[in-house]
Amino acid sequence: MFILLAYKFFIDRIIKEKNTRHEAEILHQKNLVLESTKIQEEERKRMAVLMHDDIGNRLNILSIWVHNLNTENKETAEKIISKQISELIDSARSISHSLYPVNLEKLGLLLYIEELICNLSQTLKINLIVNSHYHKRDIFTEIQLYRIIQEFTTNVIKHSKATEMKIYIKDNKQHIAIVLSDNGNGFDYDSVKKGMGIKNIESRIQSLEAQYKWKNKKGKGSTLIIKIPQK
Repeated sequence: MFILLAYKFFIDRIIKEKNTRHEAEILHQKNLVLESTKIQEEERKRMAVLMHDDIGNRLNILSIWVHNLNTENKETAEKIISKQISELIDSARSISHSLYPVNLEKLGLLLYIEELICNLSQTLKINLIVNSHYHKRDIFTEIQLYRIIQEFTTNVIKHSKATEMKIYIKDNKQHIAIVLSDNGNGFDYDSVKKGMGIKNIESRIQSLEAQYKWKNKKGKGSTLIIKIPQK
């Protein structure tokens, strides 16, 4: 009896130690993902601010200077140069926006999503549904949520041939639920080769320690359900 009890104690201790090591490894991997994502966002923010404050302002000054040019063919020159400069300004803003959502802290997540919807209105019909009151989160969380929605939308436009997409957000005491869906071709998650788009989405979800599930059927669109714990 004593030998059996000692053996059981020995086995239990081994299992406990193994589980402890496994949990420590999982926590370590989560911290690595979180740290990596934070570093990427900080670098993107630095570049975005540089482009927004420096390049954008320089182009605006150049635009004013060009308008004051005194040439024989002033009207034609103004039209050509002004058009080019306008495109450069839009391009700089677009790059800045893609690198880091500079105005997200001021506007908030919902307004920033609405701006994305407005910019894509000629390409895709997107319906935003917010059930109950959404409470503002820390900037890291909101950036990840925005990036997930942005990446999903990009994938829909590139690959799904969808005409409509829905963004559903529900905020309650237990978690934030986000459901992204489209009416496109869909895909088989288990058999499709994961591209960078899906990898980026899942990496950001993991950085929030959230649960997620893909629901896809070929020819019947795709759906991504995310539950982010309240903390």
